[in-house]
Order: sequence, then C-alpha cells, then structure tokens
Amino acid sequence: MKELWVPVSAAISQQQKVDTLANNVANANTPGFKKADLTFREHLTVLEKGKNDSVLPNKTWSPEDFYKTHGNESSYVKTDGSYTNFAQGQIIPTGNIFDLAIKGDSFFEVLSPNGIRYTRKGNFTINNEGKLTTDQGFFILGEADDKNVSPLERTISMPQGKFSVTKDGSILSGNQNIGKINLVEFRDKHALKKEGNSLFSNVDDNNIKNDTSALLYQGFQEQSNVNVIQEMSELIKASRNFESIQRVIKTYDNMAEKLNTNILRF
Repeated sequence: MKELWVPVSAAISQQQKVDTLANNVANANTPGFKKADLTFREHLTVLEKGKNDSVLPNKTWSPEDFYKTHGNESSYVKTDGSYTNFAQGQIIPTGNIFDLAIKGDSFFEVLSPNGIRYTRKGNFTINNEGKLTTDQGFFILGEADDKNVSPLERTISMPQGKFSVTKDGSILSGNQNIGKINLVEFRDKHALKKEGNSLFSNVDDNNIKNDTSALLYQGFQEQSNVNVIQEMSELIKASRNFESIQRVIKTYDNMAEKLNTNILRF
C-alpha cells in the first residue's frame, strides 16, 4: 500500500512541529530567546508528469481505468526547513546593573568553549577573576582597535563597586572608561546557526557588518519573543492534527490486515 506513505510523512512533519512548538513554550521565560518556526513542502508526483501521462485510454475501459491515480499515491509532505524568528522581545526593567538589553538587531559577542558565539541573552555576572561573563561563565568580548587581537585579550575586566553602561556599550566607573562591549550586527541574521543556551554561530565573516545602530539599556532584560498563548494554541492544533493522522494510519493498517486475511482464505 504505497499510499500509506502520505499520512506517514504527514505524521512525521506534525511531530516535528509539535517538538518545535514545545521547545518554544519551554523557553518562554528565557531572556533573549528567539523562537523557531517550521516551513513545510508538499511533493506532488502528478506535477512531474507530462500532459500525455494523463490522457484517457483510447480503448474499452476496464475497472482499473476508473481508479487511475497518476502517481498521487506517491505524494507526500515533508519539513522544508526551520528558521529563527528574530523579532524584538519585550524589554522590561530589572534594576540589576548586570542586566543589559539590546534594542535593535545586534548581538553580544561571546567566547564559548567552541569559539566565538553570539547571543541576545543579557543577564551577565562577574567571575572569580573579575571578568564580565554570561550566566554560564562564557566571557563577554569587548571592542578592539586591532582585528588581530585574540579573543582572550578582548575579555572585559570589571571595576570594583558600581559602574554604568552607556547606550553604545561603553563601561564607565566614575570618570574612567573601562572598555566597550562589542555589539555585532549581521547582513543576514537567518544565516546564523542556532545552538543551545541561546547562542548562535556565524560561519561567514563577510556576513558581519562594520557598524551597528543598536542601543544598550542597563538594568533591563529583553524577554523571549514567544507569545505563550499563540504557541499553546498552535501546539494544541498540531497535536490534534497528529492524532487525526494516526487514526488514518490505523485505518490503513486495518485495511491491510483484512486484505491479508481474505487472501489467505483463498
């Protein structure tokens, strides 16, 4: 029963959609999180055929001619790809001087164990060495005049006591300029590869812009751009679609079982 592949492919796609929506909902309270969306593609075998393939037979018709499918039983649906929705999340005040929110399209530059990564998650802290880090201990990188400077030389040593961060990322302690947080903007954000912990990787250096128009707000956090009500509604809908497709597959299974039983009787 080749046509069984049609509902099976739909079930696989719906399961992927359920998993994606569930992950979005799970990160609804993660600062700076950007939700993921899926796109689907339908493959229609009939569209690959020429006009002559669908001409009615010039003969005395037999019963099977009335059930000619022109390959439609080989059609299927699949996940065409996933993409990240980079819409700005809501910026809310926290009163914590280590919380920084980006308004605009830029990213913080982070030194992770796997190399330089980028994030919008701005709830920072200071490690035992007095360096500015993410909540997972990855160094936040500052600007450097020399592009040949290693990332480790661009880590930011924070002052003792209070400090302030200007909207362009400059860190001030009294009248002293400590350094400047590096904000990176990309020509094509969708070329970034999403990793865990709200990190993104960039594989093409030419994708990085030379300047940025984003602004930093100290004492604020950018929230996840997940709309919980909307995502839950889509999750319920996808779950019901998956259950409906499962019933179709079960029907095909029952039909095949009855067919095999009848054949064995002969």
